[in-house]
Amino acid sequence: MSSWERLGVFDLETTGLDVTQSRIVTAFVGVLDSSGELIESRAWIADPGVEIPEAAANVHGFTTERARTEGRPAAEVVAEIVERLRELFAEGTPVVAYNASYDFSLLHHDAIRNGVTPLDTPKPIVDPLLIDKKVDTYRKGSRTLQAACDLYGIDLGAAHDSEADSVGAGRVFKALQVKFASAPEMQLSPDELHEAQIVWAKAQAESFAKWLATKGETSRRVGDGIWPVFRNDEEIPMVNVVY
Repeated sequence: MSSWERLGVFDLETTGLDVTQSRIVTAFVGVLDSSGELIESRAWIADPGVEIPEAAANVHGFTTERARTEGRPAAEVVAEIVERLRELFAEGTPVVAYNASYDFSLLHHDAIRNGVTPLDTPKPIVDPLLIDKKVDTYRKGSRTLQAACDLYGIDLGAAHDSEADSVGAGRVFKALQVKFASAPEMQLSPDELHEAQIVWAKAQAESFAKWLATKGETSRRVGDGIWPVFRNDEEIPMVNVVY
């Protein structure tokens, strides 16, 4: 039975935005206790086996040479990430990831690429970005992780560091639980919240598409609305990444 006593947290830093082709460079999986303190942690650096584009390296700080020097073989790293997440889900521990469809979709495809059995049905996942848009729909301004941390007085530290981002996302969710404690969305169990987010993701994507249409534009974020994992049979090359 899933509960809110412990929260898993998860983040990837990668070679790019295309979830079917990009590779993992760094990863972090941890556990927060009920007060938001980090009580378990595991971090990875992978040699993705491909050149890391300069644009990606400028975001997370890992150049091709640094990843080759400090990283381990991608297949080993991906297998360990998948196994740790599988353990957390088997325990019933909800796992928080900001813009979760990016991280879990990319992990799915990188696992297949490296001969690792991917997570079958990862659940329960908590996506503070989706939840924030649902419970605080009309708030103006940025919805990035940094903006959310600033709003709730959370020290994110080194943004685009996989540990900092994952812990920050977990603490943002805890802040949402406090601020919106009376909201119906916050009365849900982890499993119920997971199922609700599938619906919210689709609705939010449709709403955004309608808003763009009023401006004579169309969304270039192919596959918006599918959550939490984009698979090959859906033929979706990219998801929106909110920085």
